[in-house]
Amino acid sequence: MSVAEIENLTVKYGSRTAIPNLSVSVPEGCIGLLGPNGAGKTTLIKTLLGFVQPASGNAKVLGMDAAREPLRVRQKVGLMPEVDCHIPGMNGVTFVAYAGELCGMPASQALRRAHETLEYCGLGEARYRAVETYSTGMKQRIKLAQALVHGPKLLFLDEPTNGLDPDGRDEMLKLVRDISQNKSVNVIVSSHLLPDIERTCDSLIVMQKGKIAAQGSMAQMQEMSDTQYDVELRIPNEAFITALAARRLTVQNVIGSQYRVLNVGADGDIGELLFSAAKETGAQVRGFRTALRSLEDVFLEAVE
Repeated sequence: MSVAEIENLTVKYGSRTAIPNLSVSVPEGCIGLLGPNGAGKTTLIKTLLGFVQPASGNAKVLGMDAAREPLRVRQKVGLMPEVDCHIPGMNGVTFVAYAGELCGMPASQALRRAHETLEYCGLGEARYRAVETYSTGMKQRIKLAQALVHGPKLLFLDEPTNGLDPDGRDEMLKLVRDISQNKSVNVIVSSHLLPDIERTCDSLIVMQKGKIAAQGSMAQMQEMSDTQYDVELRIPNEAFITALAARRLTVQNVIGSQYRVLNVGADGDIGELLFSAAKETGAQVRGFRTALRSLEDVFLEAVE
């Protein structure tokens, strides 16, 4: 299943082409949207929401045509923009309820949902304060609340941790993960902070110059070739390194009791080789797996 289907999409600003003939299927779940500045991420989101009309091609969101049914699309999705979107003079609950009414909710239902959503986002005690008096972290949370109030099936988050301190960032990422895992809401997270994407997302789409540079599940994209392995010992063991070398397994680097091991021509099952070396040297292997690349490695490889 996919939450968005984009076929041969071209978006222009005057004579400049921002997105040239893009085709991509956006899967369900929590998806990270990455790319350097000017890659076309924001333009793609605006097009999916119907704010920008494409020059050609089409984009469907939850089965609806974004160009022909923009209001219907925006009633079914939520947007947490990067910039502040509060209305001065409104308190928190009035603002969030108003956002619900704009999505077509009856006033009484919107008000009830506003109270529930503010509690969920950690703003229950500040619901009657004027939004302009909120701290940066609270303003980020109320942006999330107004995006959730109408019960969207798809949520767009544009730099959700922008301006937050470490504690606020951690709480926001926990909320994002809970929304996608426990509330059955599909989430697209656009962020330049790779650790945020790594903590919250199941899949990844990397854009470069308006095109898809890479796409896939997080696990697939981070997995390295089957010649490199991460091995964890209970305690470091120098003799273990020598024993591996005798089996044509080279230790590339060691961090504490974590060993990155490269197969340079060993014969036989890697597990058997590791455990025989451990038995020979008295090392205790706590676990091993195919080595994973960092998300930064994945991103740089894709855009370069």
